[in-house]
Amino acid sequence: MNKQVGIRSVIVLGFVLLLAACGGGEKSQEDVVEELEGKLDEMDGYKAQAEMTMNTGEEDQTYNIDIWYKKEDFYRVTLTNAADDKESQVILKNEDGVFVLTPELNKSFKFQTEWPENSSQPYLYQSLVNDIVKDGEAAFNADDTNYVFETKTNYQSNNNLPYQEIRFNKDDYTPVLVKVLDKDKEALVEVSFSNFDTNPSFEEDDFSMEKNMQTSATEDLPVSGEEESENFTPLFPLETAEAELTETKEVTTNNGERIIMTYTGEKNFTLVQEKLDVVPTLSSPKEVEGEIVNLGHAIGALSDNSIEWSKEGVNFYLASEELTKDELVNVAQSVQAKAVK
Repeated sequence: MNKQVGIRSVIVLGFVLLLAACGGGEKSQEDVVEELEGKLDEMDGYKAQAEMTMNTGEEDQTYNIDIWYKKEDFYRVTLTNAADDKESQVILKNEDGVFVLTPELNKSFKFQTEWPENSSQPYLYQSLVNDIVKDGEAAFNADDTNYVFETKTNYQSNNNLPYQEIRFNKDDYTPVLVKVLDKDKEALVEVSFSNFDTNPSFEEDDFSMEKNMQTSATEDLPVSGEEESENFTPLFPLETAEAELTETKEVTTNNGERIIMTYTGEKNFTLVQEKLDVVPTLSSPKEVEGEIVNLGHAIGALSDNSIEWSKEGVNFYLASEELTKDELVNVAQSVQAKAVK
């Protein structure tokens, strides 16, 4: 009799422990994805701060990022170079379209694009969630504080970054850290979130182009004067698709100095760099039928045969009838050397 009671007690205890494990254990991948989608649906907007480090070039580049989102389709992403905390670029989406703004140069591009839906965006909450949902083979695990996913990415102009690791806080399902990985699973881009406010307030004109161009636009460039113009030192690409520099032409313009570099090889291309002494008057945005690309050192405007960007008071234009989009991006990312190597 006592033996039967003992066996019964062991069975009951095992059943109780099983129920406890089922009820109090870690959430499944499906549970977490459902929670993420629910949080995204419930939010009217968010404001977040993050630091993005990119080691896709000669030197690591670090940016401080302010991300604003207002439902349904308003975005403002400000990227500021952490090294000098001065030069900023703004990706803006409002009822008029998608823009990339460089306020210091009074320069703006308007894109014919479906951004941000057309590509992975490691600093946008909805992009991270959508990448997880779309990847039927996404890996999932959890540690003491975070839910961790590894998914495929969708970078149309960069096939060198096929994976990403995304960490969400277990308590509130906000993003903590995103690592964008190369084919060897090495992190080339890291976005670390320091703040994520899911109950923000916005001014009526926070997403207007006029307000965002005025925030830091100036009459003169941060570097100005004849001596600075005479000492304009061009940058060279480290990646040239096996082409060689065959001609360099310097041209003085009404607004500053222009350097035109011609590269010749199996695939030819031209790199133009222009340093302005005076910021031009604000004009209508230049319309681009192409993509917004993050080059690591700047935000670029990519079209079929060219890519444009601005950095430290210099406008860059890279054009080729022969380079693919991937190759255009690779060359542009590598334009960081101050001497030919």
